Amino acid sequence: MNTKSKNKNIKIAAAIFAIVLIIGGYLGVKFYQTYFAANVTGNEKYLYVKTGYVFEDLVTDLRYKKVLNDIGTFWEAAEKMDLQGPLKPGKYRLKEGMNNRTLINMLKAGNQEAVKLKFQNIRKKENFAALLAKNLEADSLAFIRLLDSAVFVEKYGFNTQTVYTMFIPNTYEMWWNTSPEDFFKKMNAEYLKFWNNKRRAKADALGLDPIKATILASIVDAEALYDREMPIIAGLYLNRLKKGMLLQADPTVIFANGDFTVKRVTGALLAVDSKYNTYKYVGLPPGPINMPSISAIDAVLNKEDNNYLYMCAKEDFSGYHNFAATVQEHNINAKKYREALNKRNIFR
Repeated sequence: MNTKSKNKNIKIAAAIFAIVLIIGGYLGVKFYQTYFAANVTGNEKYLYVKTGYVFEDLVTDLRYKKVLNDIGTFWEAAEKMDLQGPLKPGKYRLKEGMNNRTLINMLKAGNQEAVKLKFQNIRKKENFAALLAKNLEADSLAFIRLLDSAVFVEKYGFNTQTVYTMFIPNTYEMWWNTSPEDFFKKMNAEYLKFWNNKRRAKADALGLDPIKATILASIVDAEALYDREMPIIAGLYLNRLKKGMLLQADPTVIFANGDFTVKRVTGALLAVDSKYNTYKYVGLPPGPINMPSISAIDAVLNKEDNNYLYMCAKEDFSGYHNFAATVQEHNINAKKYREALNKRNIFR
């Protein structure tokens, strides 16, 4: 082969090699862009994959919420990595700069982040359902339907008025896509764990069961601004229950009227005909007036032994109470408090 032919072959080989390099470089860049290049934006902290979502639903969410810089490369990577069909629902943490491969592997494995659900001091079931819907996948109506279902709550030993006593205020970890039914199951397990033999024995010694103790605790919690007064107030109300006296607890009247802005319970409010009006009906109301704290429940179970039958807020508005064993003492305390309210022009 002459020199001219050799040079020609070298040029052809070099050209082929250059083309291969270009194609290889292009494919390498494309491969990198598809799988390993940063693609997740910082627009969203979490990606919520709803129950029943398929790939197309996911892509719609990703596009609408601008989760990705390049939806095309994600789609291509998802097809190659077989992210198809029904997806694993959950709450997935996104990190800015995450690549397609990491995101897809997370979704395929269902590596979602648990929700830390904290609840306490919630007055009504409707407020509770709204809180749950804010933190879990199901909407508030799904939770309300179960709370108001006599057949459903009866399985756990409650009725629709007492079921609220099942929820022990605390911080719980659970999956975002936990169904309302599974949520109830978990809360009932926590309830049974909380009401151990020791607590049940204490309630029994007071003539109460867990439901009644929690109802009383809800009143104690509403009355006490400071935890240190809770056992005193619990002892007082247990004294009244033992004597068959009306509890005459203002928070129950406020609950019966549904107006939580009231600072002074007067005649018109006291006239409401409701089983929650403890100025009209003897004994505990049919259900709790709030979700009492663990401190309030334990204050009932460890109530102070006293002879108090009456209480009235202190006239210095400190949040503490004056306690009395006789109506004469109570009338003196009540007069001082009424005068203090009048001076401040508080009439409702």
